[in-house]
Amino acid sequence: MPNLGTAEVIIILAIVVLLFGAKRLPELARGSGRALRIFKTEVKGLTDDDDESTDVTQRPSAIERPTTPESDEDRRAAEAKREQG
Repeated sequence: MPNLGTAEVIIILAIVVLLFGAKRLPELARGSGRALRIFKTEVKGLTDDDDESTDVTQRPSAIERPTTPESDEDRRAAEAKREQG
């Protein structure tokens, strides 16, 4: 990568200001910072997953479904069925 001098940096900044406008530059910088922060946390999460043990017995099965409590309506319907027959 070539070395950028002061004149080249000033020209690049002037072009950016002309393209986006001075009012939008802080918004652009904020958005870029947030995107970079999110990207870094996702990459860190991926590397943390690789560091964990890959033992299959320790991970929950994809087939298992979480148990949810019955709703009141379901219980009442089951009780009504038992009473009827």
